[in-house]
Amino acid sequence: MPYSPAPTRYDNPNFYRTCGRSGLKLPLLSLGLWHNFGANDNFANSRSLMLHAFDLGITHFDLANNYGPPPGSAETTCGRVLREDLAAHRDELIISTKAGYDMWSGPYGNWGSRKYLLASLDQSLSRLGLPYVDIFYSHRFDPATPLEETMGALDHAVRSGKALYAGISNYNPTQTTQAAQILRQLGTPCLIHQPRYSLLERTPEQGLFNVLLTEGIGSIVFSPLAKGTLTNRYFAGVPADARAARDPRFLKPGEITPALLTQTRALDALAQQRGQTLAQMALAWVLRQPAVTTALIGASKTSQIDDNVGVIKNLAFADDELTAIDRILAS
Repeated sequence: MPYSPAPTRYDNPNFYRTCGRSGLKLPLLSLGLWHNFGANDNFANSRSLMLHAFDLGITHFDLANNYGPPPGSAETTCGRVLREDLAAHRDELIISTKAGYDMWSGPYGNWGSRKYLLASLDQSLSRLGLPYVDIFYSHRFDPATPLEETMGALDHAVRSGKALYAGISNYNPTQTTQAAQILRQLGTPCLIHQPRYSLLERTPEQGLFNVLLTEGIGSIVFSPLAKGTLTNRYFAGVPADARAARDPRFLKPGEITPALLTQTRALDALAQQRGQTLAQMALAWVLRQPAVTTALIGASKTSQIDDNVGVIKNLAFADDELTAIDRILAS
């Protein structure tokens, strides 16, 4: 059946936030295509995840050149869905991709040189079947390449029309400040930063969020559910169909320790008092940060997207709830 998006997808205007000091709005939740969208995954399920997300108002799909497996195949999958189902809705979508990690052999397929970034972007556009992406990221800081070269490549990508905005990921506060200054001088402001942030990983609070607010840069936090540990999925062990059981890139069973389960069960009890699932509370907690524009979710089932989108029903925290969360995490 030809796809027709849900007419209700934009019924909640509060589901969108302005990204930094730009004019671009992003949904509170963005769909990441790191897992479940490779050539080894079921295409029908990958397609259903993307289309279901769009039906719910999730307009942002996040990729990187090496997502798969094999590397590149998530972009190919996304490109097929865009071509076969979403072509008429391209202007309603934010498609982002990145380069910075190992992609092809030899000295030009990794890190942050102009050669690698721009070649990778051309390859990504070919796999996606698009003339441009909305956001192109430097996926990580390269200590061996002058930052002016890396940021110059992002500026060129925008000026050439192959990307609309420039972003960075996994940069520390000092690197972020320097990158923002260079891009501003070039006339291509840094739109967005993608750091890891969750109840269990709070490093961005140690300076990065202050930099983003000062520089007017938005953020999309990845792994807000801490590889799924901030859900009730592992309370009774590792399910056979869980990524932790079959994909060592994601979560190793040994990481799900008794101490972690004690904390997450206590957090789950607090979430229930708030009328939420643990996942919803964990998402609301990261979204409470003024520097956070959107949280990047992953999914293997449409029901998981449904649950995550339910966060919109309760985004506020009382002071005593935040105190209780900190107490649980300190135990």
